[in-house]
Amino acid sequence: MTMKFEEKCGDNGSLVGRNQSYPGEKHQPKGKPITNGEAEFYAKQEANGKCSVPRKSLNMYTWQEIQRHNQEADQWLVINRKVYSVSSWADRHPGGRRVLNHYAGEDATDVFRAMHPEPDIVQLYLKPLLIGELAPGEHSQERHKNSQLVKDFQELRRIIESMNMFHANLGFFFLHFAQILILEVLAWLILYHFGSGWPVTIFISFLLTISQAQSSFLQHDVGHLSIFKKSKWNHVMHKFVMCHLKGLSANWWNYRHFQHHVKPNIYPKDPDIDMGPLFLLGDSQPVKYGKKKIKYINYEKQHLYFYMVGLPLLMPVYFNLQSMQVMYLRRYWVDIAWVSSFYIRYFITFGPYYGIFGTVLLIYLVKFLESPWIAYVTQMSHIPMRMSTEENRDWLSTQVLATCNIEQSFFNDWFTGHLNFQIEHHLFPTMPRHNYHKVAPLVRSLCAKHGLQYVNKPMLRAFGDIVRALKKSAALWVDAYYET
Repeated sequence: MTMKFEEKCGDNGSLVGRNQSYPGEKHQPKGKPITNGEAEFYAKQEANGKCSVPRKSLNMYTWQEIQRHNQEADQWLVINRKVYSVSSWADRHPGGRRVLNHYAGEDATDVFRAMHPEPDIVQLYLKPLLIGELAPGEHSQERHKNSQLVKDFQELRRIIESMNMFHANLGFFFLHFAQILILEVLAWLILYHFGSGWPVTIFISFLLTISQAQSSFLQHDVGHLSIFKKSKWNHVMHKFVMCHLKGLSANWWNYRHFQHHVKPNIYPKDPDIDMGPLFLLGDSQPVKYGKKKIKYINYEKQHLYFYMVGLPLLMPVYFNLQSMQVMYLRRYWVDIAWVSSFYIRYFITFGPYYGIFGTVLLIYLVKFLESPWIAYVTQMSHIPMRMSTEENRDWLSTQVLATCNIEQSFFNDWFTGHLNFQIEHHLFPTMPRHNYHKVAPLVRSLCAKHGLQYVNKPMLRAFGDIVRALKKSAALWVDAYYET
């Protein structure tokens, strides 16, 4: 049943509902807000009769009503007990419309806070989309979620924020960026002094491979807005690193990667696990293909051709072609210009030694060498973990069940770009990566309290788990395919 509540305005003309919550306020179990200083200020203004805008009536909604609005053309979200209709604005969402669609009809409080480093600014965009609030008798989250777990996680985030764990050490990222530039310059200097013979070409290819892999990790940092305080500087740096240094579209990466983050290992919402018809992942997808007698290729051998296809072709073929396709079809002209500068730079730098065709071969040789590195780092923390269709779990459970960590060491941190702390990264994607190890004990403790398995394994075992998971999925497909 939809109810009404009267909304009044504050001294600054902003609309403030009698039962609305304010940024940063807490809620008691029955949904009554515990006012903070800002809320008390508005209450005093209302009591003094300072209101320049007529009263406006907004609705109160139950979860049953909200959950009906989960279609692509009809999307409602709940953030801090407020209900927003984002359907008309979805195409303008900087993270892409699909991210919003993935949470339509659900509580999005924790994912909203996780993905936006400047929530107060984002609130300005949310105000016109506000249509109401959860009814007083409704829980802040859907009833099937563990409210105590949600509260504990939100308290953990407040503790981490008070520890300044979201403040970046610019010196750390400067050294990382300098590493990339030094490798690029060193490759050219070696070529300049020693010529373009095969030994030199092979050596500089390895230098450029290291540079490209480390650029992948740096673009990942700025793509998550985790370096600079102002988002716009992260966006500019992301264009430079992803487009100019790597030759891939920043917009393509963001729209794809953010979907993965909000619904990791959730089929079909996470594009990273939708690898059909080449690979079948998890438990349900292989059975689905098997029962329908789908056999594009011999999936029984997928754990073997992962070495021949998945590892070497991820970067030079799959990512590269998909990036180009998306840039062209969606007319990302800024990205196209930046990516063009990547190829121009390579032709200017290496063209005099290898010619146009030889330079193109060098570019794709480097991508070919980089590909196994990136494939192992990105897949070892997800493919062996739980995969399912949508279950609408709380934020902590969603991320912990779909991710695992790799043991920490100086080499592992460098080799993975600190993605060996995949759990912490998924829980707090805007956190600078040099702080992951500091919050890991707190996350582990919270998982233990609520019976969530916090997986941390050696790197070589993690590599092997990818193949073991593929082999397990292949066996499920075989059983379903040949079932009479």
